Amino acid sequence: MTRVAAIDCGTNSIRLLVADVDPATGDFTELDRRMRIVRLGQGVDRTGRLAPEALERTFDACREYAAVIKELGAERIRFVATSASRDAENSDTFVRGVLDILDVEPEVVTGDQEAQLSFDGATRELAGSDHLEKPYLVVDIGGGSTEFVVGDDRVRAARSVDIGCVRMTERHLVLDGTVVDPPTTDRVAAIREDIGAALDLAERTVPLSSAATLVGLAGTVTTVAAIALGLDAYDSAAIHHSRVPLEQVREIAARLLASTHEERAAIPAMHPGRVDVIAAGALVLLAVMERSGAREVVVSEHDILDGIAWSAA
Repeated sequence: MTRVAAIDCGTNSIRLLVADVDPATGDFTELDRRMRIVRLGQGVDRTGRLAPEALERTFDACREYAAVIKELGAERIRFVATSASRDAENSDTFVRGVLDILDVEPEVVTGDQEAQLSFDGATRELAGSDHLEKPYLVVDIGGGSTEFVVGDDRVRAARSVDIGCVRMTERHLVLDGTVVDPPTTDRVAAIREDIGAALDLAERTVPLSSAATLVGLAGTVTTVAAIALGLDAYDSAAIHHSRVPLEQVREIAARLLASTHEERAAIPAMHPGRVDVIAAGALVLLAVMERSGAREVVVSEHDILDGIAWSAA
């Protein structure tokens, strides 16, 4: 067994997983898993740069994670940075800050590498499943981008496109620095048009309708699942491998788009950092299901973070 620390730094959140892993036997013992919403990608789509306050929020989380890693004695650390830091002109400031705090250089992975890690994390435990048909379409809806991967025992095709929940919110639902609540039909139509164009791009590489099982990852999908299950509080065990039908996703997306900030914040399982971006994220999920022909989404709490841990071991 190797004790590893995996860090996934995305556009909206930064997450840590410390685990004992044995790739030879497939044993995986989770020791600590935590997440902070830092909104690293704040304004990147508009300015092309990481904002100073976003960087400081991220560095503060890194200091917390460094203490946890030291306490648990992880032998190996892998820090993967995704869409926001890949796009920013001042990504070198981000890299230097992480290196100073954690003594590890963040890997700014490509979209295709991100897709591979997401697929590994989501499907390793599904390998022996007899109730989910292959091939899988794994969809990881992030803050800045969404990854699509089709595969069975290995990846067959992968593509990353820029339709994350934060990017769509900032591009279409923000007016004078404030999220429009609820958005007008014109703004919703503009989001749908962007998503549709991105799905056209994804389909040039990934045959979305060829998969037998849709597996959905990350905070948008798990939050939609929590709402579908009617949870009084976020419950990972209840959410993991739950199934949400297409019609229920459609109803939830419509409800979120018609609600105010206060109404979304009052949803029991809603993380405060997702209140403003969940409606756009739900639209991405709905569009993916409609385009792929999936009648339901199988929700996984295991995603790119678990893939990073496996790769570190």
